[in-house]
Amino acid sequence: MTPDRLFDVFSTIVLVGWLALILAPLRRGLAVSVARWVVVFLCGGYFAMLAAGLAGPGPPPGASFDSLAGVRLLLSTPEALLAGWVHYLAFDLFVGSWQVEDAPAARIPHWLLLPCLALTLVAGPIGLLLYFIIKAARR
Repeated sequence: MTPDRLFDVFSTIVLVGWLALILAPLRRGLAVSVARWVVVFLCGGYFAMLAAGLAGPGPPPGASFDSLAGVRLLLSTPEALLAGWVHYLAFDLFVGSWQVEDAPAARIPHWLLLPCLALTLVAGPIGLLLYFIIKAARR
């Protein structure tokens, strides 16, 4: 499958997990489980892409994690960029599932969790920050 097609597949499948989290008050445990199974699928896809990348020609010269220019080179191919995208999808969804799981103990009603989930979907750390702020304010 082409990177563009895989992008479409992963970006669509992750929405199943997010939809489950939005509907969590109906069956919270099931919603968290569905989201986490989607995370497992994304992690498997990430692993496969990483393995394929390691079996290929390798990163371009100068690619590394120790400079911004090096990271830009690491992500310079469509396949590497797709792997980075799937990395984001998996971690943001996992963080969202944790928020949904943690919210009852933190006494955060679901309606107040929804903005956290929306921000976690589109700007992961900001959604997590909002969740921590709300959690602290509810204490």
